[in-house]
Amino acid sequence: MSRFQYAFQKIVDLKVSEKSQAEWQLSVVVGKLMNEEQLLQKLHQERASWCERLQEASIQSVSLSEVMTMQAYIDHLDNSIICKLRDVRQAQAAVDESRSFLSERVMDEKVWQKTKENAFQRFRADMMVKEQHALDELATVRFMYSAP
Repeated sequence: MSRFQYAFQKIVDLKVSEKSQAEWQLSVVVGKLMNEEQLLQKLHQERASWCERLQEASIQSVSLSEVMTMQAYIDHLDNSIICKLRDVRQAQAAVDESRSFLSERVMDEKVWQKTKENAFQRFRADMMVKEQHALDELATVRFMYSAP
C-alpha cells in the first residue's frame, strides 16, 4: 500500500513557520506595550506624588524658589507623560498591526492545511477504490476456480 505524500508539504511547513514567527512577533510587541504602559503609570504616580508635595509646601512655609522648582518638575513630568502617551499609542498601533498580520498568517495556514486535508481525503478515496477493485478481482478469480 502506498503512503500519502503531499506535493506541497514544503509550502504547508512554510506557512506554519510564518504563523509561528508572527505569534512570536506579536508577543514581542505586546511586551513592549506593557512596558510602555508601566512606565506611563509610574510617571502618573510620580506626578501625583509631586503634586501632593506641592500642596503640602503651600501649607508649610517653603521658599518661593522651592515651590517654583517643584512646579517646574511637575511641568517636566507632564511633558514626559505626553511623550509616553505617544509611545503607548505607537506601541498599541504596533500590536494592532501585528495582530492583523498574525490573523492573515493563521488564515493562510488554515487554507493550506485544508487543501492538504482535501488531498488526503482524495488519496484515501482512491486507495479505497483500488482496494475494492483488488478485492473484486480476487473474488472473481476465486469464483472462476471454484466453478465446476
